[in-house]
Formats: sequence, C-alpha cells, structure tokens
Amino acid sequence: MAERHKSAIKRHRQSLKKAARNKSVRTQLRHTVRELREVIGRNEADAAGKMLPDVVKSIDKAVSKGVIHRNAGARRVSRLSKQVGQLGKAS
Repeated sequence: MAERHKSAIKRHRQSLKKAARNKSVRTQLRHTVRELREVIGRNEADAAGKMLPDVVKSIDKAVSKGVIHRNAGARRVSRLSKQVGQLGKAS
C-alpha cells in the first residue's frame, strides 16, 4: 500500500464530512420541493402559496452552501413560483 501524506488524509476526512452535510441539505431540498409539487398537483392554491416561502428558503440554503448552482436555484424558484401563480389564477 502506498504511503499517504497527512494532508491527503485530512482532505479525505474533510470531503467525507462535506459530502454528509451536502447530502442532508439536498435531501431536505428534494423533500420540500416534492411536497410543494404534490400540493400543486392537487390544485390547492392556498396551501401552495403558504408553502412556497419555505421551499424558496430551502433552495436558497442549498445555493448558499454550494449544493446547487445559483442559476439552478434561481431557475427552480422561478418555475415553482410560476406554477403557484398560475394555480391562483386558475381557481
């Protein structure tokens, strides 16, 4: 087995910690977006309007932590906001 430098061992340890944090944030993001999409699918405009700020907060948190790119976050917020807005007009 080849020798590993102390710095490489530390970087590996850090990458594992970062991956665990990223996974947690990404899971939370997917969960909140999925819940909002289910509410949108049921045409519940009031519930979707109340959920949207929490979902936007979750997306912004993922962007700030570097889990998703800021343009991807902006795109998701835009599309979800548009869907919620159209839901309000339809009912």
